[in-house]
Amino acid sequence: MKQDTIGEYKRHHQTVWPEMLDALRRSGWHNYSLFMGEDGLLFGSFEADESFQASLDGMAEEEANRRWQEFMAPFFEIPSGARPDQMMVELEEVFHLD
Repeated sequence: MKQDTIGEYKRHHQTVWPEMLDALRRSGWHNYSLFMGEDGLLFGSFEADESFQASLDGMAEEEANRRWQEFMAPFFEIPSGARPDQMMVELEEVFHLD
């Protein structure tokens, strides 16, 4: 995350477009959270209906997601022409405490 855009990024996530929220739900995203460190490090977590890849594939088909990713791209330090959702990687859970 670019340091000088953190405040604006947070503000946009207080008012995520309704069509983007609907797209996430249609694509099987549940219990989705984003966490940010003071330095702009961003970590996201969600539960998927089917699988991580199926949820990403579903969002790839959504027009609202394409527009949102283009809108959010300037906030990130990513390769030119890339979208933030193309930088997501699946992490293995190695511990959980209820």
